[in-house]
Amino acid sequence: MTEEGPRATSAPSNVQRHVRRRREATSATTRILRVTLATEDARAYWEQVDIDTPVADRALRAFEERWFGSKSLDRVRFLLSTFAERFDGFGAEGSALATLRRWRAMDITTLQLLCHWHVQLSDPLYRAFTGQFLIQRRTSCDAKVDRDVVLRWIKTTYPERWSDATAVQFASKLLSAASEAGIVSAKRDPRTLHFPKVPDAALDYMLYLLRETSFEGSLTENPYFASVGLSADLLDQRLRALHSVGYRRMGTLTEFDWMFKDLSAWAEASL
Repeated sequence: MTEEGPRATSAPSNVQRHVRRRREATSATTRILRVTLATEDARAYWEQVDIDTPVADRALRAFEERWFGSKSLDRVRFLLSTFAERFDGFGAEGSALATLRRWRAMDITTLQLLCHWHVQLSDPLYRAFTGQFLIQRRTSCDAKVDRDVVLRWIKTTYPERWSDATAVQFASKLLSAASEAGIVSAKRDPRTLHFPKVPDAALDYMLYLLRETSFEGSLTENPYFASVGLSADLLDQRLRALHSVGYRRMGTLTEFDWMFKDLSAWAEASL
């Protein structure tokens, strides 16, 4: 068995070593101020994008073919660059985007979850907000959240990084994105906290993707699964029930037996 410490860097031994694995983002950006989860636009991107076309050359075609409806060319350019950051390059040899392109029958719950996880991968502020802060709020005596609470957390986490007005925008957009993911309610403040349903296929996808990604944590202790309520005994139960992996735990030691060599092979067999 192999030990997975909570702060260890994931580095699966049976993924080919010559394949460069993309790392989760560690530098905060302001993209979420202009694009939250944008699930339907993300789906349109997966369906239409030509992986072999450079990002800079995609905008005119996307605009003329109305991938995103009647949005302006400037807006299309920003969406394309944002989605490229969120989806391109993750997984061995870009297997994440290739998998999403072929996943035509994806249900809305899975769509929301995968967009949520990819925003976490590409945005450390959203990852910390959903995978740490909201988890802490759930354990408090008042398991709710509002914009003022989020604003105080942003100012504490990134002191003097942004102006007050920008910090307020971040608080609103983080709540909006979490609402789109089904993690917080869509009603007015204070918002209640929820854990969305996680279909087996979505869990399969993220397991195989994390296996091919450099990230802080382990496959059983990370902000991605924690953000949707999958941790400790509940995660163990879900992992043992999957057909795509064999999973065993003994104390702090865990072991995975992968049924497929990588994400691409899982997609080939499952989608």
